[in-house]
Amino acid sequence: MPKLKTRKAAAKRFRATGTGKIVRRKAFKSHLLEHKSSNKKRGLRQSALVHERDEDNVRLMLPYL
Repeated sequence: MPKLKTRKAAAKRFRATGTGKIVRRKAFKSHLLEHKSSNKKRGLRQSALVHERDEDNVRLMLPYL
């Protein structure tokens, strides 16, 4: 069997936890932060789990994750 290629864009955005779940970064934290409240920005710092319905698509993009 030939080796499978990894989607490099996905590899930069997702990583796996110790239990095999996929972690992502939260959106809306890159710019236009001046009018967002401190509480909102603080909540966006934590990483989030990829939803179970999207997990299969991410795993196809990252075959060796």
